[in-house]
Amino acid sequence: MATMANPIDVNASKNRFVVVHPLDDMPETKVDMEALGPMAMTRSVRISLVSLRLYLILMVLLVVYHVVMLAR
Repeated sequence: MATMANPIDVNASKNRFVVVHPLDDMPETKVDMEALGPMAMTRSVRISLVSLRLYLILMVLLVVYHVVMLAR
């Protein structure tokens, strides 16, 4: 016969984990977005973001150019 442990009594056995369903669990505290402030970026991240922005602008310009050439 299997032994049933009380899920609230965590000290009953140190080698067992208690599984709590998310609906029965206490709600977690959410992150306050106003208190975070701006993120610090490294030089490599800044270069990557600028190069991505330039690439996207270039692709939009190429699409506009292609549409203009097709409209002639």
